[in-house]
Amino acid sequence: MFELDFTYVSKEQLSLLKNDKSQKAAYKAVTKALRYLKNNPRHNSLNSKPYQSIKGPNGEKIFESYAQQKRPSPYRIFWYYGPEKGVITILNINKQSQYHLL
Repeated sequence: MFELDFTYVSKEQLSLLKNDKSQKAAYKAVTKALRYLKNNPRHNSLNSKPYQSIKGPNGEKIFESYAQQKRPSPYRIFWYYGPEKGVITILNINKQSQYHLL
């Protein structure tokens, strides 16, 4: 089991999603995906894969995991292992069409 560490950006994104009543299903899907990520980053439903375009703050490999599937503009979670052993840092939570990480 991993501890999840959220960046300021990812905390804000999760909070905005939580407080938007029209995004109730998306929030539920994201929190479920975060639970899977915490327990097993390789869980099949996450479909986690390396995200090649960028590296983490110290050169870490960034991963992309699915929070939703089979939807237009599905939510994704971008994360990396670290900074310490047993920690996963959540960089960003956004829709597929919003692939900006910072």
